[in-house]
Amino acid sequence: MEFKHVSVLFKESIQNLNIRPDGIYADGTLGGGGHASGICERLSQKGILIGIDRDRDALTAAGENLKRYDCGKRLVQSNYSDIKQILEELDIQAIDGAVLDLGVSSFQLDNAERGFSYMQNAPLDMRMNRDDGLTAETVVNTYGEEELAGIIKRYGEERWAARISQFIVRERKNRPIVTTGQLVEIIKAAIPASARREGPHPAKRTFQAIRIEVNDELGQLEKAVDAFIDVLAPGGRLCIITFHSLEDRIVKERFAARLSPCTCPKEFPVCVCGKKPDVKKVSGKPFVPSEQEIRLNPRARSAKLRVIEKK
Repeated sequence: MEFKHVSVLFKESIQNLNIRPDGIYADGTLGGGGHASGICERLSQKGILIGIDRDRDALTAAGENLKRYDCGKRLVQSNYSDIKQILEELDIQAIDGAVLDLGVSSFQLDNAERGFSYMQNAPLDMRMNRDDGLTAETVVNTYGEEELAGIIKRYGEERWAARISQFIVRERKNRPIVTTGQLVEIIKAAIPASARREGPHPAKRTFQAIRIEVNDELGQLEKAVDAFIDVLAPGGRLCIITFHSLEDRIVKERFAARLSPCTCPKEFPVCVCGKKPDVKKVSGKPFVPSEQEIRLNPRARSAKLRVIEKK
């Protein structure tokens, strides 16, 4: 199956990276190489792209898609939060910019065997790196009712989390829940018919929550924001595209902490802790997709791009 992913906020991301032809840039969520292609297009033979992805299929596809560019390429199977270790292994001291697109690729959503989609029946997997141990099947069949409800509530912001968890636990006593189709039917049964008639697909929030848990997405993101800022060269920019409020909140808060690092009590007339910001704002509000982009790619609807620059 072709690895495809329509790069959201592509123009805005590439423009905000301020790419120098001989610079070093990282795409921490390489996917099929969409944003990476935009970077490579602007690099000379002296420039370097570092492409990082947890998914081996993504690296293979991106490697093919990026062959036509002359810049140097370092493609690494790893988690983007390990950027410091990755650079150390590549013997690179700093980078001139980076982009993180936190959306799940169309390939992963549409490839039934990966188990990300509630629209196709498939094994309950949802691992971005298929070498990882934890799967959606493990989460659904072994987590306690309260723990499961907490995950669905916290990561999916699902109002019916407790009821969905109750139905899951009750059903798995009869037989293991091993497919996405089984899980979808359980969720539909748990959510009252009147609530199912409104809003998105009834399984959307629960599937999002389980996927986030399986891949530790929020934990990795929180670690990654500071790590990427730390490895930026002066003038380097970090562009992060988020797709739901939990991700965006983490990025916004971590950026704010770097912009205002002072730890002095508010009543102090002057700063005595000596902590100064090492970054500056690029724009006040996040960039969002145009109506035209949303029409062409409905998955872009909730996307936000935040950018920060190293001093």
